Amino acid sequence: MKSDFLLAITQLSAEKNLPREVVIGAVEAALVSAYRKDNFAANQNISVKIDPTTGKVQVWAEKTVVELPSDRRREISLDEASRVKPDAQIGDTIEVEATPRNAGRIAAQTAKQVILQRLHEAEHSAIFEEYIDKEGDIVTGLVRRIEPKQIFIDLGRTEAILPAVEQVPNEGYRVGQRLKVYLLEVARTNKGPRVVVSRSHPNMLRRLFELEVPEVFNGTVELKSVAREAGYRSKVAVAAHQDGVDPVGCCVGLRGIRIQNIVSELSGEKIDVIMWNPDVSGFITKALSPAQVLSVELDDKEAAATVVVPDKQLSLAIGKEGQNVRLAAKLTGWRIDIKSASEAEAERVAEAKPLTTEMEEAAIAGEELPAEVPTVVESALVSEEAAEEAAEPVPALDTTFTPPPVSFEPQVTTEKAQIRFAEDIAVPPPIKPGAKSRKRKKKSVQAKGSAEDGIRIKKLRRVSETLETDEEGEEY
Repeated sequence: MKSDFLLAITQLSAEKNLPREVVIGAVEAALVSAYRKDNFAANQNISVKIDPTTGKVQVWAEKTVVELPSDRRREISLDEASRVKPDAQIGDTIEVEATPRNAGRIAAQTAKQVILQRLHEAEHSAIFEEYIDKEGDIVTGLVRRIEPKQIFIDLGRTEAILPAVEQVPNEGYRVGQRLKVYLLEVARTNKGPRVVVSRSHPNMLRRLFELEVPEVFNGTVELKSVAREAGYRSKVAVAAHQDGVDPVGCCVGLRGIRIQNIVSELSGEKIDVIMWNPDVSGFITKALSPAQVLSVELDDKEAAATVVVPDKQLSLAIGKEGQNVRLAAKLTGWRIDIKSASEAEAERVAEAKPLTTEMEEAAIAGEELPAEVPTVVESALVSEEAAEEAAEPVPALDTTFTPPPVSFEPQVTTEKAQIRFAEDIAVPPPIKPGAKSRKRKKKSVQAKGSAEDGIRIKKLRRVSETLETDEEGEEY
């Protein structure tokens, strides 16, 4: 039957979620401190052993074998030592059981404090060992409390800290909310292990892809590069290590179900999945999608690329506040300068003019041209020659046509025939549409005017006759 002491140890190990051997070891160390204070010398080596089956406590102390012991706590006689160890000799050190009958109140209090301290240390060590192995993985926790500069997340056995710099700017957090976080750092401190988590780290996106896409987890599809601006947009370059596997299709999933799960976990963050290309030019072209790229010029020394895009897609290639080109630069590891097609053409012509002038002067002076001529100058010279050829006058073709002489003598026998022939020749000019209607309108206006004039004349005649009659009948 187990003693109460052993039952207490078992219960304590269950509450603290610690192995039983760890709790027994902490209690043994505490009893060593308690017994040494009252029953043994200050520098004497003692040890406590607890039987895990019966719970019996035994204290063992080291003593030196002498003929006549002067200090019973440190020395033992040869006869007593022979009972413990038959071949003991004077000067040897042997372990002798020296369990005290009882411990004082102060010793018990000391043992309690030591036990609690050792249990805390053991618990902190166990937590550190547990989470140090999970560093770099995703863990799930509940938001315990929110402070202005950090958020405390309950992971079960310990609380993790989500600093402000590791939070997503456009995310809102509330107490009791369940979150998936990236375990960023686990460190030992005086107050226990310090666990720091993140929601904005690029590797969190990698771990989410491993959770949602089995091909990424088993290594069939590899995430070559990840560029992320937490809360807004991310770009992921993927490649397949097995023939016949579409890496982009695996990450997107049927009807986009896999990528939608990741987007939902990241609160609507947009994710672009592109095909990785070993060719730098092709990789930069893919990284700038959805913009169309006309040409890419690479500078290997400075790891810089000059990209030419159509004029209409310049804003699309740059993105909102430069976000698209910034993510493409992070994804490829190259510095990217974007120019429109018209701007690139203007720079090309501006660079070609002084070189063309120098070549013309060298040709006039009879000097030899350099062995390597830039392609820009060649294209400029070709374009100038084509323009000069186009400007030269083209000789006019002789398009005059002289018909062969034809003798035609009309034979007119009668006068009527001559008149008819003349009428046939004098063809009246064609009347334009609407001319007849204008003539009719003019005639009608004239006829109307003549009728009105006639009425006015009749009225004037009547007035004149009336005046003549009045003059004849007046009396003076």
